Amino acid sequence: MDLCIPCQARVMANTLFRNNLGACYVFCTLVLFFTFDFGKFVEAKPAIVSTDSDGTEYLMKFGWLSPQDPKTGALRSREQFTKAIKTFQRFASLNVTGKLDKETVMLMNTPRCGVMDNDNAEEGEKRRVKRYALQGSRWGKTDLSYKVIRYTRDVPREDVDADIRAAFQIWANVTPLRFTQLYYGKADIEIAFLDMDHGDGIPFDGPEGTLAHAYFPVYGGDAHFDDGEIWSVNSGTGTNLFQVAAHEFGHSLGVSHSDIRQSLMAPFYRGYAPDFVLHRDDIMAIQELYGPNPDAPTVSTTTAIQRPTSAPRAPPHDLPDACRDPHLDAITQTKSGITYAFKGKYYWRLNRRGYDKGYPRLIKWDWPGLPEDIDTALHMRHSGYTFFFKGDQYWKFRDQVPQSGYPRKISWGFPGIPNNLDAAFVWTGNGKVYFVKDDKYWRYSQLKADYGYPRPMSVWRGIPKGVTGAFQYRTSQGYRTYFFNGYEYYRFNDRTFSVDPFYPRLVAEWWFGCETETERLVHINGVRNQGNGNNINRGRDEDDEASQWVVAGGKTAGAANSYNSGANSSQSPGLPGAISLFVLIAFCSLLYL
Repeated sequence: MDLCIPCQARVMANTLFRNNLGACYVFCTLVLFFTFDFGKFVEAKPAIVSTDSDGTEYLMKFGWLSPQDPKTGALRSREQFTKAIKTFQRFASLNVTGKLDKETVMLMNTPRCGVMDNDNAEEGEKRRVKRYALQGSRWGKTDLSYKVIRYTRDVPREDVDADIRAAFQIWANVTPLRFTQLYYGKADIEIAFLDMDHGDGIPFDGPEGTLAHAYFPVYGGDAHFDDGEIWSVNSGTGTNLFQVAAHEFGHSLGVSHSDIRQSLMAPFYRGYAPDFVLHRDDIMAIQELYGPNPDAPTVSTTTAIQRPTSAPRAPPHDLPDACRDPHLDAITQTKSGITYAFKGKYYWRLNRRGYDKGYPRLIKWDWPGLPEDIDTALHMRHSGYTFFFKGDQYWKFRDQVPQSGYPRKISWGFPGIPNNLDAAFVWTGNGKVYFVKDDKYWRYSQLKADYGYPRPMSVWRGIPKGVTGAFQYRTSQGYRTYFFNGYEYYRFNDRTFSVDPFYPRLVAEWWFGCETETERLVHINGVRNQGNGNNINRGRDEDDEASQWVVAGGKTAGAANSYNSGANSSQSPGLPGAISLFVLIAFCSLLYL
């Protein structure tokens, strides 16, 4: 009797998988391998040091005990161990007993930095006069670049970028140092999240051991973070990325470990501190290497520097909606590479996918002395200064730090240039400054308006009347000049002297990350995206995906690794993966029966 069709299918499948059982289980194993992050499920490892051990490995690893000479094979004396333990206890502000007592063992098992505390065990007890320590090398410049070459799987990369940026800013606040994030090309400091033995001879050890290590400037300044840890941002769960990064970057700049337990450069992880402050010991150390910040008020060495926090936001009804009305007063970049957009009394900090969380913010919160309703802005890359224009006056800033002696009259600082400007920009074609008002433009060089100007804006082929802003931005194909006109913007090719194909585009979608009409129609829960870019997996321009968005203040989403940059995703093992695995195993088993 013939079998029914479903029965025939089962028999065929049974025969197929019975003959290819090995392949089936290989397939299931591969699914298991790629679905789960096994490193996050390892059992808690035993204590690094116990009262039953002599702590030799720990003391050697962090520089408190010299390695045994392999040539002589000489044994260490009990006195050497006791001396090393005492030196460590003194450094760590413990009771100096010379024994591995409970307090000492507990501290040795505390998660910590992987950089050695003492690079000369023989000089351990007399290694410093000052409380802080300097490694001996420093950077020979103050403008440094960094790049994250591999991201963690625990935190969305835009949040990683934000905490890395904040960690560098802690040091920039008190020194002349300035840090710029790169997304391609060679950077001064490379940052990576790596597992176990990662090729530098200093392997990681999984969760709750060595958290990270960094190299001093003489060795390149790179920083490695143990991806076996559970990293977190703005949270007491897991290991706080900001605090560990700020510590490691201290090493990258030339500061060694401090024996003051309250300082950032103490080697032991203290847990999440939402009110984190930079200790005066850290300030003294970094300023001995690089000096104080010339653009900031003098910082007392008895005053802690606090991590930047957000000011209270204005009432929701008072906030402008860039998705509904993207008309801008000005758009510009600053020395640190951040892109800002201004409208009325508010401003946005833009990133590659839209704008940062917590924006818009009031201009007066973060731009001291800058008025509302500015006319336009101009950034001069060669000097690092940004100029803001309103009426017959202009203001001069370096990033968000106002320069003294401003505002000044436009007629005095930019002779020959009219008041009430619409746009200002530097054109890469000749490096000169251009000012726009109504349907005319002026070229400015050698401290005056050039002869023969103004000229009609029609010279700029494809750019319509009514330009409300312009600035220069670097794409993967070189620099372009972007012109804004109400709801739309144009990308001007500085080499062909014409607007690029497929322009104009909508400002709201491409600069603020707002939903397109199609996306609004298919939005499942019917809630309209307000433009923070978290749900838009779209670059500003499709050929700008590799653009160098040099950002020191915005949460960006560009880097060279395989981590999915989408939105709020965080790759971690969970129930869906487990269900898939068990379904596959059950399926294979049933077919075999």
